[in-house]
Amino acid sequence: MSGIDYRTIITYAKMSCLSSFKSNTHFVVSIPTFVAPGLKAGEPVKLKGVVRSPSVASQSPETELILDGDDDNVSLLQEKEMDNLGGPVVLSSSAQLVAPALVARGTLSITTSEIYFEVDEDEPAFKRADSKVLAYTEGLHGKWMFSEIRAVFSRRYLLQNTALEVFMANRTSVMFNFPDQATVKKVVYCLPRVGVGTSYGLPQARRISLATSRQLFKSSNMTQRWQRREISNFEYLMFLNTISGRTYNDLNQYPVFPWVITNYDSEELDLTLPGNFRDLSKPVGALNPKRAAFYAERYETWKDDQTPPCHYDSHYSTTANVLHWLVRIEPFTTFFLSANNNKFDHPDRTFSSIARSWRNCQRDTSDVKELIPEFYYLPEMFVNSNGYHLGLREDGNMICDVDLPAWAKKPEDLVRINRMALESEFVSCQLHQWIDLIFGYKQRGPEAVRTLNVFHHLTYEGSVSLDSITDLLLREATEAQIQSFGQTPSQLLIEPHPPRSSAMHLSPLMFKDQMQQDVIMVLKFPSNSPVTHVAANTLPHLTVPAVVTVTCNRLFAVNRWHNTVGLRGAPGYSLEQAHHLPIEMDSLVANNTGSNKRQITDLVDQSIQITTHCFVVTADNRYILVCGFWDKSFRVYSSETGKLTQIVFGHWDVVTCLARSESYIGGDCYIVSGSRDATLLLWYWSGRHHIIGDNPNTGDYPAPRAVLTGHDQEVVCVSVCAELGLVISGAKEGPCLVHTITGDLLRALEGPENYQCPRLITVTSEGHCIIYYERGGFCNFSINGKPLAQMDVNDSTRAILLSSDGHNLVTGGDNGIVEVWQACDFRKLYMYPGCDAGIRAMDLSHDQRTLITGMASGSIVAFNIDFNRWHYEHHNRY
Repeated sequence: MSGIDYRTIITYAKMSCLSSFKSNTHFVVSIPTFVAPGLKAGEPVKLKGVVRSPSVASQSPETELILDGDDDNVSLLQEKEMDNLGGPVVLSSSAQLVAPALVARGTLSITTSEIYFEVDEDEPAFKRADSKVLAYTEGLHGKWMFSEIRAVFSRRYLLQNTALEVFMANRTSVMFNFPDQATVKKVVYCLPRVGVGTSYGLPQARRISLATSRQLFKSSNMTQRWQRREISNFEYLMFLNTISGRTYNDLNQYPVFPWVITNYDSEELDLTLPGNFRDLSKPVGALNPKRAAFYAERYETWKDDQTPPCHYDSHYSTTANVLHWLVRIEPFTTFFLSANNNKFDHPDRTFSSIARSWRNCQRDTSDVKELIPEFYYLPEMFVNSNGYHLGLREDGNMICDVDLPAWAKKPEDLVRINRMALESEFVSCQLHQWIDLIFGYKQRGPEAVRTLNVFHHLTYEGSVSLDSITDLLLREATEAQIQSFGQTPSQLLIEPHPPRSSAMHLSPLMFKDQMQQDVIMVLKFPSNSPVTHVAANTLPHLTVPAVVTVTCNRLFAVNRWHNTVGLRGAPGYSLEQAHHLPIEMDSLVANNTGSNKRQITDLVDQSIQITTHCFVVTADNRYILVCGFWDKSFRVYSSETGKLTQIVFGHWDVVTCLARSESYIGGDCYIVSGSRDATLLLWYWSGRHHIIGDNPNTGDYPAPRAVLTGHDQEVVCVSVCAELGLVISGAKEGPCLVHTITGDLLRALEGPENYQCPRLITVTSEGHCIIYYERGGFCNFSINGKPLAQMDVNDSTRAILLSSDGHNLVTGGDNGIVEVWQACDFRKLYMYPGCDAGIRAMDLSHDQRTLITGMASGSIVAFNIDFNRWHYEHHNRY
């Protein structure tokens, strides 16, 4: 497993929204530039009668997206057929598989439960395809189950609205281009009714999958969530990229992110100084006044009557740009070589220095590149770990790793500081202006002219209708030009984008000298048995928002959640509200009237130590999964009645640990079980049927989705992240292993010599894994196995968790003290007052404002927590 292969780099751009799914195979491919006979490479195509100026295209207002009603009844499939396990082909169509490496013609077939694609291997273009590129291309003979489909988006291909992208539960996606829009609609109505997923506040309807980008933007709740700072700048930009048609399956439509830092020369970078930040109200081409004057004059003196005027002859996002940034990692190295006659670029043009790339974007009249999301999460892109000979520098030394700014000692620092800058207040208060340029009203028309933001007309949606070009050579040349020039995202709005609310306005308490009291409440259960599991599923839309607790003697409680904590300090907050505590004890437990409905009486194996790993609570609080039984099963119980609802077999020895992924549509999620048999099994929890498995009507035991092997001892801890498509597990005496959710073993995480026995694992959405080892050792790994930080504590830690952004680690253990750490380097940020008993479990409320700990004394303690308190900007500025 030496070297870096992008197939095993789990990128976290996919993290931010359902749509940002990026497969762990994340293949992105260069399409070689096609030059039609009679044309020189790079020569613009002159089109008569089919070109529409981007200044006026697509400016007409669109009809509102109807969120209510049921227009899905015309489906070619009846809903009851969705559960069938087979069936005849309902639709078959010619299609192109749009993979980053190539576009392959073939046939798409849809049954009542699956999608199939079969490539036409006899097609001349496929026969000419580079075998090395084909090795990185998935789906050429593909099958995708309906039960795995999570979202369906309309997409463009070569500026035509004739494509679809289907996102799967394992965070992979597949993109197809069809002959026409009518076929696209037929295909959508043959697929499951999932809409564009559940992340954007939109109904799961087929009309949503067919909606335009602008309709999705207007109808979604994501802008409001961003304004309220419920999601990060990174997540919001990924959302905008996704709904505007950007995709990892077409390098010409790769997600685009802004440059935000301007200082790459200082030894230290002060992110509280405005001068270190880019002016986001201007496109890259207009940042340098001299260069801006050059572009303005070019536009004003345009002389080509056949082509609409533009400021730039290049684009901020092209296939070539993506390969330029990612040339050091596979499969992009292969794609770059395939597109460039198996040669690397001239050393002067090779990405060799951050500072140099920034200077070029300010001085070179042919370079207006923006960035890609990887700059904000993927340090491997700066390292030539595979040893490619990329050419010689001016001083005669070989180009190897990218030269970093002086303020970044290693690539991980660069990525972390880039991300801090992106999420800073300076960027937050101007990001809407950059959105106006790339996705908004300054993308086209008079505002685009005024802000020096007009690109070649063949980069804009609606500029050309390929079907109207009857001359085959002219059509091929036009397609080649579209591929060469890049593509501007679909325009999302034709009025100014609203700004983000200030942090001071939204979270005034964090700026006060006198913070809220640390402890909100203590709740003592009648039983003195230690509370070994806490699950805070507190989202307000749940039927019963609650904090579910389970004790060592397997007495559970469904403690109702009252969302009062978020109101504290808010306008209108009254003393009367202060008397309403956030957690109300389960009445059946408090009154001891129905303890039989709260007691799991089935006997566990006597050798099992009951810990937080023995339990999982479903996201709706309705079911509790328990392991450790002598018959090698784990079991599902109703939290309402306490009754056993399912027994799941699969292991050859006692099941020792369980973990649940984040939930999908309708509560679906992955469950992972680890066992003394040294294996892990990945299961699928159906939120619709409330069982492990897809179909409740079969009498058979459910089968696991994957078997994960590689350990040679009892598995004692496990974490699963569906967003990253990863399972990370630890054996009793080590090591920790990283698997994909399809069962592939990626690597072992090897800690320092004295860190041998892993006990707790948590993984950040950015792909950093934090492991606690017996005897007080903590280690932070990148998902690619690189140790980033370590520390030793004088406590036997029993519970760890991460803030939603992955920046803060919270720990608790036998000494009864909750501590907060900066996750990247384990710098201690805060220590809460000690409790009178050890901590056994902990969880955070959905709003990240309340921390609930389970205590060895049989109590739970609710703490006030606001991670903004420890943010560097608020320390420095307020």
